[in-house]
Amino acid sequence: MLKRFEFATATRIIFGDGSASQLASLAGDLGSHALLFTDDQPERLGDLIGSLKQSSLRHTLYTVAGEPSVEVVNRAKEAALSAGCDLVISIGGGSVIDSGKATAALIPNEGNALDYLEVIGKGKQLQEAPLPFIALPTTAGTGAEVTKNAVLASHEHRVKVSLRDNRMLADIALVDPQLTHSMPPSVTASTGMDALAQVLEPYVSCLANPLTDALCVEGLRRAGRSLRRVYAEPDNAAARTDMALTSLLGGLALANAKLGAVHGFAGVLGGMYNAPHGAICATLLPPVIKANIRALEQRQPDNPTLRRYEYAAQFILFDREATARDAMDWIEETSAIFAIPGLGAYGIEEKDFDLIVEKSAASSSMKGNPLPLSHEELKAILAEAL
Repeated sequence: MLKRFEFATATRIIFGDGSASQLASLAGDLGSHALLFTDDQPERLGDLIGSLKQSSLRHTLYTVAGEPSVEVVNRAKEAALSAGCDLVISIGGGSVIDSGKATAALIPNEGNALDYLEVIGKGKQLQEAPLPFIALPTTAGTGAEVTKNAVLASHEHRVKVSLRDNRMLADIALVDPQLTHSMPPSVTASTGMDALAQVLEPYVSCLANPLTDALCVEGLRRAGRSLRRVYAEPDNAAARTDMALTSLLGGLALANAKLGAVHGFAGVLGGMYNAPHGAICATLLPPVIKANIRALEQRQPDNPTLRRYEYAAQFILFDREATARDAMDWIEETSAIFAIPGLGAYGIEEKDFDLIVEKSAASSSMKGNPLPLSHEELKAILAEAL
């Protein structure tokens, strides 16, 4: 029997080389004064910002350095209210997009970010709809332009958690692969591994459905043929397009089928240690796959997810005979090519495992794992990834 499912996404998705040139005209239809989020080098976006200046749309620039945090969005909300902003635009990677997305949600609502955060905050529901929000990704990894949550770090709690509401989906996701060509190799590598993880985990999720399956299959194929190529050939337009689309497809899938243990760990580890999100995902993928397969074989041998892991390997490797072990080997080889270290390189130690597992088990992403894993199984994953 087909399980009941829902599917929600951005109001409008525009994908393709050169599509960023539409920003000014699209934004002008949604507001008159934008709070514009970029990273801490906005000069790299000179043409785009210039197009806004030449339009009738006013904007207030707000730069984000590093990970999005509770403190960042609280300050950004104050800046937007002071300037009278009625629209939010984010041009950047996942951190910039999540910062903008969260701020757009908070501006019309009373209180601060902690009032609405799950796990560590009060978990209140948004009473008012967010301001109109436009997202332009400049990296190919997070898919944040089409997700309905914003992942924020709380330095006080040493964890990353989500501000979540269906209304936080972008009004317009403007995905222009040309914006990703300037990514340095290390960012191409880490975001690319994140994109791969985000089409694999929803595909084997216990909440997968036919729509997310279709998205993930296409993403797995494109990542398989272009993940290594985009790293070796940074100016390969076809490979950049493949990875930008993989990221978009992963965002669409995870927003509707959740993720799994890889991202359950990654959110916690990113909050506790100074470690790149994509690199964490790359290191955790093989041991999580191995642990899930072992647990399924022992406790749920008839679970169709076992076969899904085989299918995923075949999509990634373009080989009908490929096994899940082959996919794990390919991911480990790719991590070596990308020079992605183990978790120990970020200061993670075995003495921290109990706390990491305790925090990770409570994460939203862990609810999408094919089956619940015990604390001992989760600690074994960390040990293997160390």
